[in-house]
Amino acid sequence: MTSHFLSMNDLSDAELRGVLDAADAFRTGAFRAGADSAKPLAGKTVAMLFEKPSLRTKVSFDVAVYELGGHAVFLSREEVGLDSREPAEDVARVLSRWVAVIVARVFDHRTLERLAAASSVPVVNGLSDVEHPAQALADLLTVRQHHGRLDGVRVAYVGDANNCALSLALGCAATGASFAIASPEGYGFDPERVKAIQERGAGARGGTLRTTAEPRDAVEGADVVYTDVWTSMGQEDETKARREAFDGFVVDEALLAHANPGAILMHPMPAHYGDEVPAGMLEHPQSAAFDQAENRLHAQKALLRLLAGGA
Repeated sequence: MTSHFLSMNDLSDAELRGVLDAADAFRTGAFRAGADSAKPLAGKTVAMLFEKPSLRTKVSFDVAVYELGGHAVFLSREEVGLDSREPAEDVARVLSRWVAVIVARVFDHRTLERLAAASSVPVVNGLSDVEHPAQALADLLTVRQHHGRLDGVRVAYVGDANNCALSLALGCAATGASFAIASPEGYGFDPERVKAIQERGAGARGGTLRTTAEPRDAVEGADVVYTDVWTSMGQEDETKARREAFDGFVVDEALLAHANPGAILMHPMPAHYGDEVPAGMLEHPQSAAFDQAENRLHAQKALLRLLAGGA
């Protein structure tokens, strides 16, 4: 069993399937009866160490811990001061004496790696500049919810090859879904990340990766159309340049019409309306964005059950 969850690659294919199965059981209420109603986090505490602001990650993890019988302690950037008030390693060593899991949302992925190296309890990536694997678990669950499977599903991602894109691409590669990404020149996956995705999909059921600079090319015949903000947290000084670079990469009704008739629209939120999607697009009949947000709770309950509940 994995000890930390910093990347989608920290879950084996079998563990990923198990987490998604458990998440689906939480989503449908199958864990509310019988032996599965036990609280795997009873008597345990989860530390939530957040350098960045959050709605979905903070609340969904907090509620997940509570519903699994545990207690969550939220620690803001101002309270802890990673590497300003004290080193990340000391924070990890101290928290490990008190809590069962550390969920960390950080600016720099290296901070997350340092926390994990010093911690004697599982560390979970609640978002870094490299990956957002907790989001990807909910994304895969949402695709399964709407399409009944992952193997053979065609996912089209339009926009910046950011942390959400990398985690989702790795998840698709591991579950047999194909992943096509359309990004402007200079905003796609670098060769190292392309290699990582291809290696994850190298198995018999592995999904494929395709890159393009044309949104319509990626979306044509897709079962899922996914987009995210053009400017992520910490990149605010690049906003003007990014808006110019991403001109033509708006996911609107006209672009969505090139996907399969039963395609769903996904967005991890928050959305920058007027940039990557028009206002009201997440309320489109094909949008699954709010199911996707709800599924953060179910996926994270399943992950915590694996990491700290002994299941």
